[in-house]
Amino acid sequence: MSASPDGSRKVTIYMPDSIGFVERLEVFGDDLTVVNAARVSFAKESHEFNKQDEKLVKYLAKNGHISPFFHPQIRFRLKMPIFVAREWFRHTIGFSRNEVSRRYVDTRPECWLSVAGIRARDAKLKQGSRPEPVENHNELLSKIGQFQKDAVEFYESLLAQNVAPEVARGVLPQSMYTEFIETGSLYAYARLCNLRLDPHAQKEIRDYAEALSQTLAALFPVSWPALTAAVQKPAEPVAEVVPAVPPAQMPAAPVAEQTAAKGFISSVLSHIL
Repeated sequence: MSASPDGSRKVTIYMPDSIGFVERLEVFGDDLTVVNAARVSFAKESHEFNKQDEKLVKYLAKNGHISPFFHPQIRFRLKMPIFVAREWFRHTIGFSRNEVSRRYVDTRPECWLSVAGIRARDAKLKQGSRPEPVENHNELLSKIGQFQKDAVEFYESLLAQNVAPEVARGVLPQSMYTEFIETGSLYAYARLCNLRLDPHAQKEIRDYAEALSQTLAALFPVSWPALTAAVQKPAEPVAEVVPAVPPAQMPAAPVAEQTAAKGFISSVLSHIL
């Protein structure tokens, strides 16, 4: 992957085939945004990010206090094969997307063709692949490329015969590139990257997650490593326990438990104040 550090607001990282890319468009917020979203609970505000703020960010991430991380927002333009995009779009919470539509656009499509080899199936996995290519890699690569070329030419011939673009697009392969603009919260991207950077994720989607992670690490040097460490193994949801007797009739907690609870609250306050 290659970056385009031109000093402008937009920063682009290209995929290995130099067609797909992750382009940063806009950023709202920074590490200080996270801090002040947390401190407002106590009517506090930081004006310059300091060591105490850094400790607070790490504490929030480590202990699952995630709401402050929803305040920073990042907008990207992404170009990826349809089969990758459909996996990417499974992440819905915290995201908004608008995609190029082949109902309205009839320019010549581009298709993804592996530059790293046609990986072999792994007999031990229901999904996934081995890193090694199949034996007849070059032959298959040539056939796949020809299939894509034929599909695109057939698509264009349908358009030339006055077939509606929304109908003609049905012959295009899943390897066709699509493009979309996506806005998401910092926490939403952290969760996406932790799932899609897992070694079991498909390599092609890992490439995009890696490019995105690289971008966000530079923008949020404290929050990003804290979040990507904290959400790798999200806590299991805890079922609400309904008391068997009305609260007014419930016995007071033992003195030892009350003392422990006060100690926990004091710990939280020491990180936030």
